[in-house]
Amino acid sequence: MTARAVMVLGTTSGAGKSWLATALCRWYARQGLRVAPFKAQNMSNNARVVPGLDGQLGEIGSAQYFQALAARALPDVRMNPVLLKPEQDTASQVIVMGQVHDELRRVPWRERSNHVWPHARAALDELMATNDVVVIEGAGSPAEINLHASDYVNMRTALHAQARCLLVTDIDRGGAFAHLYGTHQLLPEHERALIKGFVLNRFRGDASLLAPGPDQLQSMTGVPTLAVLPMWRGHGLPEEDGVFDDRATGPAVSDAGVRRIAVLACPRISNLDEFQPLRSAPGVRLVWARHPRDLDGADWVILPGSKHTTADLAWLRAQGLDRAVIEHARRGGAVLGICGGLQMLGHSLSDPDGVEGRAGAVVEGLGLLDLHTRFDAHKLLRETGATFSNAETFAALDASAGPWRPLAGVHALGYEIHHGRTDTPSVATQAAPWLNRTAAVLHDAEGHPLGWCKGQVLGLYLHGLFEDDAVMRALFGAQAPSLDRVMDGLADYIDQYFAAGALGSLIDGA
Repeated sequence: MTARAVMVLGTTSGAGKSWLATALCRWYARQGLRVAPFKAQNMSNNARVVPGLDGQLGEIGSAQYFQALAARALPDVRMNPVLLKPEQDTASQVIVMGQVHDELRRVPWRERSNHVWPHARAALDELMATNDVVVIEGAGSPAEINLHASDYVNMRTALHAQARCLLVTDIDRGGAFAHLYGTHQLLPEHERALIKGFVLNRFRGDASLLAPGPDQLQSMTGVPTLAVLPMWRGHGLPEEDGVFDDRATGPAVSDAGVRRIAVLACPRISNLDEFQPLRSAPGVRLVWARHPRDLDGADWVILPGSKHTTADLAWLRAQGLDRAVIEHARRGGAVLGICGGLQMLGHSLSDPDGVEGRAGAVVEGLGLLDLHTRFDAHKLLRETGATFSNAETFAALDASAGPWRPLAGVHALGYEIHHGRTDTPSVATQAAPWLNRTAAVLHDAEGHPLGWCKGQVLGLYLHGLFEDDAVMRALFGAQAPSLDRVMDGLADYIDQYFAAGALGSLIDGA
């Protein structure tokens, strides 16, 4: 191994590990170094399609995808060799080196480490051999003493890479010094020796008021506090997991010309990160909807992707959101379904192989598009370029397709991750007679349909729509800040707030 490893550990989940690791990737890349990110195991339903083994495409967590972009490296499956995608509270799909391994789903949690650690270790060794710096992200807390013996994501990885570790905590939650001290003390002595600095994240106020806390903490642990990072909500990097920061964003809804967009925050929402550009789009107020009242006044309603479409559809019905979405469309409001959201908009979903539950199950959809989805055991993964139909096609759908007409002729780049295969049945049930006919309006390079429109309702299999500049210009007349600009902003931020020379010292030869 030739690379230096810098690892970001956290006192808790949500402490800021992913954000800081991304910033470090760009900071070290700007020093002219070859940099790669790594996380041995991620648990997230936010995933991206990247190059895998033997010419195949595979999946990694979105956090490592963005970290690779920050490192100016080509993302690949070695950067996140194990990905767990939760489907239920007690069950997850297990993805190893980019591919689904159903047999590991049944292996008990503690025993699973013995099966997957060799893959993670080999991937780390390859990255260490071909880079100058590997920025490693931990998971949760390294001091979960009930899991320590089987935890390979944190200190086992740190020891293998001889990583210099930063321990970050969210001071905005309170108890930051106790979190840092307790985490440090619960680790065995040889693991504590790897921790080179503490980071206080999301601080609001006068940093001088922290004294004498950092000095006292250093006297008790021997570890200095290397940075106090002020609260920064608008950095532009998507949150890694779930709707972590679910405050409404954008101008007040009372402002003239504001477009209010409500995204349904289903329990098993996936690929949430693709909506980040909407948070900074001009004239857009983005809200997360969990109750029918959250749709009041919405111009658009978005049904996002889902790791378990039928379960999230049942949740919508339990909340009364199914009726609210249908009523929104009846009143002429725009509706967009992406991947799992598209599948929900159809008439029915069948599961002959039991991909999402009971084999042979058939579930009724919302009936807003004349479509049927059949779940297939094979998961389709691909990076995709697709083109929207011309203006004449949209015009033929009737005037209610107006919200989506600006997309006519636009070519978009994105990706697909889905088990479902969707088509238009020969006989439509017309559950929504106030809408016009369903028509395919988005096709890939081979002419296969990836999106369908019926009046003001649009459903697509293409993820990443709002990350495409041409789409943003067509729909909003502007584009969000580029990811490259966002990454540079992160690097500038830590350069400003870390102690002078601290970042360089983490990779020096001493």
